[in-house]
Amino acid sequence: MIRFLIKGLVRDKSRSRLPIIVVAIGVMLTVFLNAYITGFMGDTIEMNARFANGHLKVMTRAYADNVAQIPNDLALTGTTVLREKLSRRFPGISWSPRIQFGGLLDVPDEAGETRSQGPASGMGVDLLTPGSGEAERLNIASSIVRGRMIRKPGELLLAEELSRKLGVSPGDEVTLIGSTMYGSLSMVNFRVAGTLSFGVEAMDRSSLIADIEDVRLALDMQDAAGELIGLFDTGYYDDEGADEIAQQFNTLYDGDEDPFAPVMKPLTEQGSMGQLVAMMDLWTVYISGIFVLAMALVLWNAGLLGGLRRYGEFGVRLAMGEEKGHLYRTLIWESCFIGIAGAVAGTAVGLFFAALVQRVGINISGMMEGASMMYPSTIRTRITPTDYYIGFIPGLISTVVGAMLAGIGIYRRKTSQLFKELEA
Repeated sequence: MIRFLIKGLVRDKSRSRLPIIVVAIGVMLTVFLNAYITGFMGDTIEMNARFANGHLKVMTRAYADNVAQIPNDLALTGTTVLREKLSRRFPGISWSPRIQFGGLLDVPDEAGETRSQGPASGMGVDLLTPGSGEAERLNIASSIVRGRMIRKPGELLLAEELSRKLGVSPGDEVTLIGSTMYGSLSMVNFRVAGTLSFGVEAMDRSSLIADIEDVRLALDMQDAAGELIGLFDTGYYDDEGADEIAQQFNTLYDGDEDPFAPVMKPLTEQGSMGQLVAMMDLWTVYISGIFVLAMALVLWNAGLLGGLRRYGEFGVRLAMGEEKGHLYRTLIWESCFIGIAGAVAGTAVGLFFAALVQRVGINISGMMEGASMMYPSTIRTRITPTDYYIGFIPGLISTVVGAMLAGIGIYRRKTSQLFKELEA
């Protein structure tokens, strides 16, 4: 019987073509939207993780209590040994030392006198060690506006907006005035290698990036770092895995009351990131759920209308002696085949467009002007296992339910009504 029904649907295009197209379009939109939401929300979290919070962050207890002040006098020491221990104990996570610092940037004129000054918010990262991966994580190469990457010690990168405000160009020499780890005055000369723009106003206003060894030398922080950033090698944050790793690490220092003992915090325990992760998870469920429900109603109505249009056919088949139960079951089987065919086609097309946007991306940098929070300037979808089956929820179930409701009328057909329809 199944082969007979499939042949009937293939040969009678009026019964299968339009329903399959409607199902395919609905499933395609469902799959693409789910991948879009997952990608945009996930990229926002990952951007904050790569630039500031990490998936996991190791600090001293005292530093963690005053992290908003960036107290480098409370920084971690002996970071090389600690980093090696973390790498051995927690494989699958890349650990990188970072130093956040602030200072005054002084630009001299030809006579060596101050020409302009401005505050700068700096970050020391490992840019010169081969294979460190920090430049790729921060997307520095593609963010450079003028000049080039840092290639040797004594160079730094300035935000394009800050460089124009100070009248600085690549190749110029500037002086960083700040305070060392021990509270003394520090004045170190740097040469501007290039300028960059991340597309985020909060960073482009006054950011400065230098190699971590230069920053350690400037701030008297030998083998020290404000924080060790840990990122999963998978590239995506795993909340349950991060919580478990943090608990394992912190258990090692439960009995240690030293304020300079290290403490590990997952992403969700840093600032407002916990609220952001929870909010984005909720948004993903809500938006996807609303869209799936909307498409379910559309496909439900499509199945219902498809069944109602065939009441004349049902009458003829009943007049020929076909049982109502058999007729109803064949209607359900037909809707199953239509739903499966439409869901498969729609999922394939939706995954195609999702993969295209995931690879190429959609540039929204013009919409991010004035944003104080770090959002990606390019929207990319993210294909997850959910995208391979989420379209079958509205595509198959709704089509079948619509056909079931339409088929209820089969049991209400009366002989007198049937003959009247046939005479017409």
